[in-house]
Amino acid sequence: MKELLIELFSYLFFLLRVLAFVALVTVVRRLVVHWRKVNQVAVVVLGDIGRSPRMQYHSLSLASHGYKVHLVGFSGSTPHGSIANSSNIEIHHVKEAIIKGVPRLVAYLLKVVMQSLYLVKTLMWDVGATESILIQNPPCIPGLAVCLCISVFNGSKLIIDWHNYGYSILAMTLGRDHLLVKVAKCYEEFFGQLSSDNLCVTRAMSADLQNKWNINAKVMHDRPGPLFKPVTNDEQHKLYNLLAEKYPEFRSREGDNKSGNKFTYLNDNEQVEKKGDRPAIIISSTSWTEDEDFSILVDALEMYDLEKTSSLPDILCVVTGKGPMKEFYKGILAKKEWKHVQVVTPWLEAEDYPTMLASSDLGVSLHSSSSGLDLPMKVVDMFGSKLPVLALNFSCLDELVVHGENGYVFNDSQQFKKQLLTVLSDFYESNDLVQFFRGNVDKFRSRTWMTSWNEIVLPCFESSLPGSIFSLFVAVCLLVSTTIELIILFRV
Repeated sequence: MKELLIELFSYLFFLLRVLAFVALVTVVRRLVVHWRKVNQVAVVVLGDIGRSPRMQYHSLSLASHGYKVHLVGFSGSTPHGSIANSSNIEIHHVKEAIIKGVPRLVAYLLKVVMQSLYLVKTLMWDVGATESILIQNPPCIPGLAVCLCISVFNGSKLIIDWHNYGYSILAMTLGRDHLLVKVAKCYEEFFGQLSSDNLCVTRAMSADLQNKWNINAKVMHDRPGPLFKPVTNDEQHKLYNLLAEKYPEFRSREGDNKSGNKFTYLNDNEQVEKKGDRPAIIISSTSWTEDEDFSILVDALEMYDLEKTSSLPDILCVVTGKGPMKEFYKGILAKKEWKHVQVVTPWLEAEDYPTMLASSDLGVSLHSSSSGLDLPMKVVDMFGSKLPVLALNFSCLDELVVHGENGYVFNDSQQFKKQLLTVLSDFYESNDLVQFFRGNVDKFRSRTWMTSWNEIVLPCFESSLPGSIFSLFVAVCLLVSTTIELIILFRV
């Protein structure tokens, strides 16, 4: 028994020596990089940077306050030009781990390991030490754990921006009772509680984080960036003509020689006017995933096509975005023989998307939220462009879309179709309802992203709180291990 205890204590002392060594290296590392990391911030999103508008806005806001921003994420879509043109923002692309040819569970585990290594390499060698790390969640695995370890090693603050729960998105595919979902939930809770500061997108999520995990998150509602704003008729005309060159759905009808597109023309005074028989443009930006039921839009458009009267406009439905179910729904749409409805899925440059929103008549959101606690960024962008919205209902949507004030909220395709008929009933006349909605959208637009960001987010980066709770744990390990080592040394 005595030999067993001696062996057990020897393993314990070895572990403490390792902890002491790691703690010592951490202290030395922090001393070395202390001055080097001043005013340096890493903004991390384990996703396509170009399709992460909120993290781009964070980066631009930080850069405007003199911070050197390292924007870390996957390549793919091109970020907006203001990101590339900023001398204070540097983009670092993380290699995306792709595992094929092995069972699903093995592939998932291998992907976590490989993605962790790629992220560590980018943050440690390409980016270097920073004062703060701001990470988007989800995805939470492996980003939260890696960024926490890096923040401890460099003495950085770890700030989590909660857009949703990662485990709730995973549950949509695997089911809430799946082992991986339960592990992901525990992981997200554990590492979330070790952060220095937290942000989130809704009051509902802030309350849920506090009640469920005792995490105090400041609410930073999404606000439209400066790119999303109303545009002139000239800008609309230019975009319509550009799209008409690529997509026949935008081209003028046969026999119409006024212009190359079916929406606007130049009058005798060379001023842009809208055509009297133009279709209504409704636009929806989708990720083509399971949390957006695109069939609701398809069914509603089919009913509209059947019930359309002479006083109602034809509809051109513009659907932007890319995702796993896009080709599936494109196949369904290709089989439709609608007379009064067309659907087009154009590829828009980052600079053209805001103009397309502002050139549309009505926005549509099919976002349903896996947690019921986040809000669709696409609606924020639509509001920024002064575009009223019809949105699929879920629990906290009223923090953004107020039924009957800045748009309508629907629960199914039947309601959606009725709302389309109502909103477009006087499209060619006064268009009163749309104008009423636009007026109320202006109230939302009056509070800008920068105003909110300066009040809510900037203090998180200016405060001098410890890097993270885990830093305290490291310090305790150093103290305990050093004390035990000294005791052993003196006894020997």
